[in-house]
Amino acid sequence: MTVLYDGGFDRTLDQILATYGKETARGTRFEAWLFDDAPSRRATEEKLAAFGVTARLHSAYKPLLHFFLEEIDIAALKSIIVAYPVHEACPQNRFLLETYPLAAQTGTAELRFETGSSAPFTYDVALTYRDGSKAEHKVFAPNRSHTDFIGETLISPTGWIKLNGALEGTRLETDYEALFETAMRTITSYDWGNSEPYFDELNIRATFAIADRKLPVGEEIISLREALHEDFYFSLLEVFQKKSGRPLGDRGLQPGQIIPEILERDGAPTLTIETRDLNASETTGAIQPLATAREPIFAAQVQAELASIRGETFEAQSRAGRTVQARYVKGTDAAVMISGGQHPNETTGIVGALRAAQVLSQRPGAHFTISPLENPDGYALHQRLRADNPEHMHHAARYTALGDDLEYRTGTTLYEKAIRFEAQRLSGAQLHINLHGYPAHEWTRPLSGYVPRGFAMWTLPKGFFLIMRYQNGWAVQANHLIDAVTKRLAAVPGLVDFNTVQIGLYETHAGETGFRIINGFPCMISVDDRHDVPLTLITEYPDETIYDAAFIKGHTAQMETVLAAYEAFQAIEMVA
Repeated sequence: MTVLYDGGFDRTLDQILATYGKETARGTRFEAWLFDDAPSRRATEEKLAAFGVTARLHSAYKPLLHFFLEEIDIAALKSIIVAYPVHEACPQNRFLLETYPLAAQTGTAELRFETGSSAPFTYDVALTYRDGSKAEHKVFAPNRSHTDFIGETLISPTGWIKLNGALEGTRLETDYEALFETAMRTITSYDWGNSEPYFDELNIRATFAIADRKLPVGEEIISLREALHEDFYFSLLEVFQKKSGRPLGDRGLQPGQIIPEILERDGAPTLTIETRDLNASETTGAIQPLATAREPIFAAQVQAELASIRGETFEAQSRAGRTVQARYVKGTDAAVMISGGQHPNETTGIVGALRAAQVLSQRPGAHFTISPLENPDGYALHQRLRADNPEHMHHAARYTALGDDLEYRTGTTLYEKAIRFEAQRLSGAQLHINLHGYPAHEWTRPLSGYVPRGFAMWTLPKGFFLIMRYQNGWAVQANHLIDAVTKRLAAVPGLVDFNTVQIGLYETHAGETGFRIINGFPCMISVDDRHDVPLTLITEYPDETIYDAAFIKGHTAQMETVLAAYEAFQAIEMVA
């Protein structure tokens, strides 16, 4: 183990109190924009008021949304018009995205967004109340132009302060920003050598006294700590992609396992950065009835459920030494490959794959392979991270202990990916059903331009959608398959309505999805000769991170997709 950094940071709220929380500051008025939760900001305002200082402490993160949450009686409104800023260095909808999910919180009030505001980084808000009164507000959204750690110029939210009614004010580097900058500079300046992987585990442990805020909209949550996890993880992937000479977004990069652990703790922020050996331990817990599992099941149960399925066992090994287990059920049907857990923070597919395989195994002539947990190292990390932050997305658990996406792995040392080659060799399958998920609430990178670079289409949930990829010459079969699957899924109670609500909110805050809607389901259908089988059906359920009834609905939808695709493929094979 090597410690790269271990230290603390003065809390910005404490710095403000030290500067203005004294008798000599009496009469001072100021506004500041900070990366702190609302209770902490209100408590600091009260302390300053005791010294005769009038302060209003706003959120630098999603300021327009916080304006409505903290300063406006939404229930009293009849209509809302918001003109949002546009900046040439940002996507046009960038500042519209930052208002999400306001459209789901306005009740019966009419909401309209317009492009362009009267001042840079400012929202123009026109309110009409039910009693006929009107009000206009200018909501400042402080941002800075800066060069990030891979040399890209970005416009990112930042701290700000305006003293005694100043029109413009000045940037205030907050503790949140300073910790991120310090960590990134420490890691980028370290000598990692020239060979991948550069480490086993790179652990970034940060603590903040910042609480999450659950919103009354689906799975939405305002979490500055989760946002920092995302910023650290993807910023560091980009840094190591550049170091390796790979293009940005290259999923074959193998830096090692990058693990940001961003924890809620009282007191001033702290930061520890260290390299560690690979962790091969397993988290254990109670067994859940599979059909009604209310949260991700533990790896031991995955193995036990898989063992209940008849057939031939085949295995692969992960980089950390965990076993990737699978079954081959040989029969007279047209063979199908079923997999889950490629990205193991996408947890409904793991349960859904097992449930579907257990049903199919009772079918006469059934012919399939099932590998429900392709990435056990990532799954172990997901369980570890959930213990502290159960509702976060935990994208650090998305890739393997090598740091790559196993589907994009090349070369002779295949580790987890060997399970797919063996599944295809045993079965000769021409359809691969690959179960995935994506964030169930908004995904942001506030210190790196807000919108997740390379993943903009995933920033907001938009229902359960399907991706159909096919090799040249298989277009007819692909379209028949997607039509049959979506028709069956449309019969699942509540699933189409679930899609409709999420798509509507997405379109209000982001624009068109860009998907075809087939039988109520967003779909993408395209030629892709990268895959080894002619047909690949990928599911995308918004499951990062859901529990209870929402989790049951998620893995039920995954199971129904597998069963529908299996049946449809048999009919396609018969007429092919």
